[in-house]
Amino acid sequence: MTQIRIRRAAELLGVSDDTVRRWVASGDLSGSTDTSGRAVVDGAELAELARGRAPEPAADGTGVESSARNRFVGLVTAVRSDTVMSQVTMQCGPFEVTSLMSTDAVGDLDLRVGVVAAAVVKATTVIVERPDTSTKEEQ
Repeated sequence: MTQIRIRRAAELLGVSDDTVRRWVASGDLSGSTDTSGRAVVDGAELAELARGRAPEPAADGTGVESSARNRFVGLVTAVRSDTVMSQVTMQCGPFEVTSLMSTDAVGDLDLRVGVVAAAVVKATTVIVERPDTSTKEEQ
């Protein structure tokens, strides 16, 4: 069982420590203590709770359906262009997403700072990283 400390669980879900403690107190999440006496929750149970409480993605108003599952609606915060290529940066909730595309595409989509757009990610490569796993307890 992967044990995750209350503070880290709260950070991962974007809620307060008190919210995680309330979930434990209400029985929505099982809590225990680790060998050092710190309050922890089960990582697999936390993942299930996170999926169940995840909000529906915000609609971008286009009505376009897509097979891509990784769709992030956000606000364009920067556009850097030269004659051929552009770099478009968006703030999508807590995530910053940057895309490189042709300057013609930026013009066709009328992408400029302050415009709402959707970043759609469908990649053949996704890199997953983990902290040092030499201990069983998650930081």
